[in-house]
Amino acid sequence: MRSCTTAREVEEHNIYDLAFRPDGSQLIVAAGNRVLVYDTADGTLIQPLKGHKDTVYCVAYAKDGLWSPEQKSVSKHKVSSKITCCGWTNDGQYLALGMMNGVVSIRNKNGEEKVKIERPGGSSSPIWSIAWNPSKDEHNDILAVADWGQRLSFYQLSGKQMGKDRQLNFDPCCVSFFSKGEYIVMGGSDKQASLYTKDGVRLGTIGEQSSWVWTCRVKPDSNYVVLGCQDGTIAFFQLIFSTVHGLYKDRYAYRDSMTDVIVQHLITEQKVRIKCRELVKKIAIYRSRLAIQLPEKILIYELHSDDSSDMHYRVKEKICKRFECNLLVVCSQHIILCQEKRLQCLSFTAVREKEWLMESLIRYIKVIGGPSGREGLLVGLKNGAILKIFVDNPFAITLLKQNTSVRCLDMSTSRSKLAVVDEHNTCLVYDINTKELLFQEPNANSVAWNTQCEDMLCFSGSGYLNIKASNFPVHQQKLQGFVVGYNGSKIFCLHVYSMAAVEVPQSAPMYQYLERRMFQEAYQIACLGVTDNDWKDLATEALEGLDFHTAKKAFIRVRDLRYLELINSIEERKKRGESNNQLFLADVYAYQGKFHEAAKLYRKTGHDSRALSMYTDLRMFEYECDFLGSADPKDTKLLMKKQADWAKNSKEPRAAADMYLTAGEHMKAIEIIGEHGWMDMLIDLARKLDKAEREPLSRCAVFFKKFNHHGYAAEIYNKMGDLKALVQLHVDARHWDEAFSLVEKHSQFRDDVYVPYAQWLAEHDRFEEAQRAFHKAGRQAEAVRVLEQLTHNAVVESRFNDASYYYWMLSMQCLDIARDNTEKKEEMLKKFHSFQHLAELYHVYHSVHRYMSEPFSSNMPEILFNISRFLFHNLTRDAPMGISKVDTLYALAKQSKLLGAYKVARHAFEKLQGLKIPSRYQDSMELSCLTVRSKPYRDSEDLIPMCYRCSTNNPLLNNQGNSCINCRQPFIYSASSYEVLPLVEFYLEDDISDEEAVSLIDLEVPRVQTNSSWQEMSSGEDDPFTAKLSFEQGGRAFVPVLVNRAVLRSMSRRDVLIKRWPRPLSWQYYRSLLPDVSITMCPSCFQMFHSEDYELLVLQHNCCPYCRRPIDEPS
Repeated sequence: MRSCTTAREVEEHNIYDLAFRPDGSQLIVAAGNRVLVYDTADGTLIQPLKGHKDTVYCVAYAKDGLWSPEQKSVSKHKVSSKITCCGWTNDGQYLALGMMNGVVSIRNKNGEEKVKIERPGGSSSPIWSIAWNPSKDEHNDILAVADWGQRLSFYQLSGKQMGKDRQLNFDPCCVSFFSKGEYIVMGGSDKQASLYTKDGVRLGTIGEQSSWVWTCRVKPDSNYVVLGCQDGTIAFFQLIFSTVHGLYKDRYAYRDSMTDVIVQHLITEQKVRIKCRELVKKIAIYRSRLAIQLPEKILIYELHSDDSSDMHYRVKEKICKRFECNLLVVCSQHIILCQEKRLQCLSFTAVREKEWLMESLIRYIKVIGGPSGREGLLVGLKNGAILKIFVDNPFAITLLKQNTSVRCLDMSTSRSKLAVVDEHNTCLVYDINTKELLFQEPNANSVAWNTQCEDMLCFSGSGYLNIKASNFPVHQQKLQGFVVGYNGSKIFCLHVYSMAAVEVPQSAPMYQYLERRMFQEAYQIACLGVTDNDWKDLATEALEGLDFHTAKKAFIRVRDLRYLELINSIEERKKRGESNNQLFLADVYAYQGKFHEAAKLYRKTGHDSRALSMYTDLRMFEYECDFLGSADPKDTKLLMKKQADWAKNSKEPRAAADMYLTAGEHMKAIEIIGEHGWMDMLIDLARKLDKAEREPLSRCAVFFKKFNHHGYAAEIYNKMGDLKALVQLHVDARHWDEAFSLVEKHSQFRDDVYVPYAQWLAEHDRFEEAQRAFHKAGRQAEAVRVLEQLTHNAVVESRFNDASYYYWMLSMQCLDIARDNTEKKEEMLKKFHSFQHLAELYHVYHSVHRYMSEPFSSNMPEILFNISRFLFHNLTRDAPMGISKVDTLYALAKQSKLLGAYKVARHAFEKLQGLKIPSRYQDSMELSCLTVRSKPYRDSEDLIPMCYRCSTNNPLLNNQGNSCINCRQPFIYSASSYEVLPLVEFYLEDDISDEEAVSLIDLEVPRVQTNSSWQEMSSGEDDPFTAKLSFEQGGRAFVPVLVNRAVLRSMSRRDVLIKRWPRPLSWQYYRSLLPDVSITMCPSCFQMFHSEDYELLVLQHNCCPYCRRPIDEPS
């Protein structure tokens, strides 16, 4: 800050007060008993006002009209002491009074005191001047108070003091704020006017006088200050606030409010304020260092972290020493002070390490980087010398010397070029190594090299920004201010007091490089910042110039995938050894739409086919014909094919199909005809085709199948002789009759028909038919799987009759597998016997379940008794799924009690005690259990079963199960009533085959009549069959009845029943011991029935009640 006197006037009388007109055009002066009006523009006296007879102490302009001459009276209020000064708040609502007794009284419009501020000095420190801060940015009204206790204080409207008292060391006579409240002007007994911050920090002297300064005022909205002195002097000063700042790359530090430093990141626009609370005299910034010179010290700050965007500074060192210097520079470990011709290098601990004395005044100094502690400085002198100084070297290096004084300097990134602005505003660029002047440009006041591009610089002057690339002409655009930095596409410009980063497109220098086909240099310029259209132009020019590397990078920037694919294909071809640039250029022209130029280059390089392909893809058939220039039939056919392709893509399918047929492309024609469903056209074409053309015929058949024209498809397959396809056609169409008729003639397609047929049946819930179809197709695994699922479902759904039937079918399936597969024979036979047993159990349990779940039963009590007893003997171990032991035992107990088998009933109830009884049976079961105990503990003799082999009466509850307790002979039960049948199973001797046994039985030799059919014979060879029934008493093992040929001849065919099992099972033979009892055996499942029962059941169900064989089916 510096001040210059613009006007001075001396009056005869003491100047007590001054006042500016609100617009600043006039100055009112209180001089003795006169009021003088001056013109502030030139300082001339406009007129003196002589209305006062005594000394005028105060003058002021009315602002809010609180009082005017029209008012008849003025309100008056008494105060406790003499008023020395007063001031209204900005809104005119409150008046502050300064009094002789050191009290400040704040009153409202009505004169009522709202706040009273008592100063510490009391009457010894009278209040001599007060002023309200006029700033509109402050949240509270701030009152500045100066007393003759030589203190300056600040208060809020509420009376609260802000900060501490400021010691002045003189008696203040006047306090005045700048228009915006940023500074305070104060004068008094020290015979000078001083400038302070709004917080009371002294910044400097405005002007010294020869007597006390009684009054001082600031011209509204300006930097002009007027003083009035005791000796009558009126002084008019202009304050000039110089810019104190520093710049390093994208960080700019500048002084604000004289005591603060703001560091601005020019890229991210971040700002940070550092409050120094003293006058900031110099600022220097370099990398992470920031140096601030204050009146009595220098503060060194550093960044908190190495992050490029970090804006947090902290104090690193303090140099508490007063320095006088023209320029200040900071490095990593040093500060540099410039004093006229002298440079001093000091460490951060204030130790002077180096000193350089120049031959002329130093006009410019800049840090150009380098290792920490060894940085280089660029120094420009008034005599035109330019030097490089290293802080660790006591000797300066002269780079070059010119005849004119240096005004601004900058060095290129590689330090090979130097740009100088001299005192004649000329920018000169030198080669540092050769000292040669490369070029010079006029009208420059500052210059900066681009930090990202070696050959680019910019300079400003005369309201224009000039950008120069290499040795190309300068590109100009309007710009106010000074260029201080150039980074990429951003130019840092200082205009008045503000620094701005201006985004400048680099289009002009890029096109300058493109004109000279310097593609890589143009790409470097483009990277600094150009528009998308500029990138496209660069990519296109580089591509046509066959600089594929640059073109690829440029197309990546604009995300043009089409051209990137072209460049990648060219690079791949280069790797394979292709090197014909003319051919590459032809491809480029084709991509750019320059088709005729591309065709010429294709012909020139001998690649006519590429030109033809290009014209075809573009549907330029006329140009293609002109290019061919011949009528070769092969070429004509090829052209016809291409035209057909075009017609197809142009949504003209019928024309395309005709063209394909003309060109002999039957497959493509068939595809078009089939896709559009033109069946008449397709059948005509199919009938014209030869049967040897199998592929087109097959495609025709596919389309006929698609559109459900199975007759046409069958005609084509017959024409081709493709029986398998014909079978598949019938299967797909579900024409099973046609498929079965084909299978009868061609058995090799059995699987192709029956397997899909079975699957179709299964999908339509016809599982039993599906199972038979799988079986017929030889797919035993699928057949068994279907049956197993059916069986499981039947059991889960309590359809035990169906479960019995399915288990019987499963057993027969296993028997078939055992017959056909010797490897699985033993496993399958085991499963056969298991499934046969389960089938019988579920068949029996069906009646028990119906009896227990339905209110009425069609079965007689004796049948239910036999059934439940049979089932009980077979449930000694775990019961199969779905079969309830509770139901079985409860049915047995009820029927036993009903028929007089009380012993069995009691045993059944005892067994039930160990089982979980459903709640619906609980009451009736407990009652029956009690009542049965009142009955005798025995069974009715009418119910006792007898063994027909040994005539032994067996107990109803047999520990042998369903076998005789004496001879161990298994009982044969009727499959309907489950009574014991008078049958005995006998076995053949080993040397007798089944066929021979049947032939011997069929002989029917008359038997010898005896009195008893149970008479034992003494000779085994001469006795009839009854002699073979004897066995060794007391043996635990079962002794089967074994017969020889003589016995077989003695048998009657009517008395013998044979179970003719398929292989690998052996036949089973049974002899009826009571021929009068008629017994019938089902020829399919080999279950035995009383003939009357069987006939009744067959009449009811029209089939076998066990295996469901239809009655009219041949055995």
